[in-house]
Amino acid sequence: MIYVENKDLVIPGQILADDEYYSGRGTFKENGKVCSSLMGLVSLRNKKLRVIPLKSKYVPKKGDVVIGKISDVRFSMWNVDINSPYSGILPAFEVFGREKKELNKVYDIGDVLFLRVVDVDEIKKAKLGLKGRGMGKFKGGIIVDIAPTKVPRLIGKKGSMINMIKDKTNCKIVVGQNGLVWVKGDKDMEQLIKNIIHLIEAEAHTSGLTNKIKNKLYLAIDGELPPEEAEEEQDFVLEKPKLQDFKEELEQEERAKHEAKEIKEKGDKPNIAEVIEELKRKNKSKKDNGLSYGDNSNNSFILNNK
Repeated sequence: MIYVENKDLVIPGQILADDEYYSGRGTFKENGKVCSSLMGLVSLRNKKLRVIPLKSKYVPKKGDVVIGKISDVRFSMWNVDINSPYSGILPAFEVFGREKKELNKVYDIGDVLFLRVVDVDEIKKAKLGLKGRGMGKFKGGIIVDIAPTKVPRLIGKKGSMINMIKDKTNCKIVVGQNGLVWVKGDKDMEQLIKNIIHLIEAEAHTSGLTNKIKNKLYLAIDGELPPEEAEEEQDFVLEKPKLQDFKEELEQEERAKHEAKEIKEKGDKPNIAEVIEELKRKNKSKKDNGLSYGDNSNNSFILNNK
């Protein structure tokens, strides 16, 4: 038996389900019960329960793309703050190979970069690199900080949420998996996006969030709701007639199949009277060809040269 629903908010120690369910991340088992080990949102899939924390720190993983700020310049590397309890380093050879340059003339303290996690050691220290599309130093713009666990909601399914925000505001937006977001555009739009991102973070667990954000964007920029809203209501009203039309199309298709079947059967067993009438019509239109038809005893038809 389960005592919670998907996306329910739970607290540490709360009982989620009986022993027939499996314990996943953010949960533990005690006396045959699955319990939450932290405050977060329930995630249920195939009888496996997880609890996604509302707040968490970023733990670097190989292959992640992150936004980081240079915190120190050393002899052969830069120290990078990647919004994590774990440190990040950008080795000089990842930037300019074996060439020797003064590091602070390339990147200095306070510079914000878009990087990739190349490797993570046993103490979770992240080795960073700049190989990849768009990697490098950001110029201008603002940085917005959100919980790393809310990054997927900000991006949306197949990029639906973040692309909608970009298109409506005409701003450049880069999202790091470590919960840092770079935004550059008109100053008013930057602040609007900052507010929108924080709203998404606060309401990531709610349904219908994409439409809510869309409405907020249109109201803030155009002063009115998007026209698609009216169209959606109209489609809802016309939904029943559309289903009726679809049914009529199916019936017409069935009738056509039935007629085709009858024609095929007639083709297999020709109707003698219909064949005679067809030959008469052809003979009438071709009198000048000197052709006529005749009938023999076995109902076969032979064209004779007159």
